Amino acid sequence: MAFAAKIVFLLAMILCLSGWISPPVALSLGIIFGLSIRHPYPHFSRSAARILLQVSVVALGLGMNLHEIVKAGRSGFIYTALGISFSLIVGLALGKFLQIGGNASYLITAGTAICGGSAIAAIGPILHADDEEMAVSLGTVFILNSIALLAFPPIGNALHLTQSQFGLWAALAIHDTSSVVGAAAKYGAQALVVGTTVKLARALWIVPLALATAAVKRSKTRVPLPWFILFFCLAAVINTYLPVFGNFDRWAFSAGRLGLTATLFLIGTGISLATLKSVGWRPLLQGVLLWVMVAVVTLYLIRMQIISF
Repeated sequence: MAFAAKIVFLLAMILCLSGWISPPVALSLGIIFGLSIRHPYPHFSRSAARILLQVSVVALGLGMNLHEIVKAGRSGFIYTALGISFSLIVGLALGKFLQIGGNASYLITAGTAICGGSAIAAIGPILHADDEEMAVSLGTVFILNSIALLAFPPIGNALHLTQSQFGLWAALAIHDTSSVVGAAAKYGAQALVVGTTVKLARALWIVPLALATAAVKRSKTRVPLPWFILFFCLAAVINTYLPVFGNFDRWAFSAGRLGLTATLFLIGTGISLATLKSVGWRPLLQGVLLWVMVAVVTLYLIRMQIISF
């Protein structure tokens, strides 16, 4: 059985890297695998997903124009700041109302407000969160993150959102960078540029939130820096001002999308029956309510053109 699981896992990875399936399909395959088969490489899968995501994002930068990135980042900065503030206030209020003890409420709120699992991984050690609190928070965010990737593109099409509108909505309302980029790539090229750039700008807020949390908790835990975002910007600089030979930028961009597809499969394999059981209804309800409120409010503001790119 273990050997068969390894074969299925490797074949699925090859399929995801082939370009024959889309990011949402890759995530769905990963979830089906995680729920039905005992994962043969759980620790490797988590580490590989994190590294592959970062490498893929940098590769995407090699196919993007710096001027478009700067425009998207500048336009999305104020929306990102307001969205994060809204998420933190509402999320903590919901956690208190639902009487969620320990650090789980704060971690779920931080993950929804900024960058899903990355924010939780950065904030957890500062709060000295135990394994159960980390598992509950990560499980809640990963479940909702997966639903968002599958649900957002059909909703965007049904509401006839433009490429820029959808990219902005995905960047402000979906938890993890992987699913933002996956959903935006499914929607279109312009949506991918806007979604990736605004989302990475949002991810940078991990640093000030982590520092503020450390100051309040008087923790001396080292705050990790998201260096891959800097490399993404450097890749865009190279593509814009130092064009390299041939079609290397297109190859790198395509490789980044394939890497992202494989990343989503790996993330999906981490959602198991044990993960679902460990979450519990109160943290999951907090995560669902907060995510729905953020998604609905940002979508309304975008459709009313109160915020736009």
